[in-house]
Amino acid sequence: MKSARIIVTVAVAATLSACASKPQDIEAAYVSPALYESLSCDRLREEATAVSARAIAASGAQQKKADNDAVAVGVGVVIFWPALFFAKGDGATAAEVARLKGEMKAIEMASLKNNCGIRFEDPTAKPAAKKG
Repeated sequence: MKSARIIVTVAVAATLSACASKPQDIEAAYVSPALYESLSCDRLREEATAVSARAIAASGAQQKKADNDAVAVGVGVVIFWPALFFAKGDGATAAEVARLKGEMKAIEMASLKNNCGIRFEDPTAKPAAKKG
């Protein structure tokens, strides 16, 4: 009986590790700022807008995957263990989120070098505490 409990615990842990990551937990992939340094500020702004729109779409898709995996794991652990097989984990969407985050960092670095003033907001950052 003790070995069955250990097997179930290992299976649940393996399944939980296969869950899709939330977009805010995905680290940016390295993208060289050299790709953007030769662009004018206007062109950098266009690139920033396009990359930002793609990042929002990819983050939404990744969040949906993470939510679906969380539901599958919750149902699997509490009600019906075969539901654990529906947790898909990270895939191409997570890689795209990482790449786009990297592109945003590279655009910011190129913007800094060219004095363009382009900054992306970090939606996962906590708001600063108000003084007063």
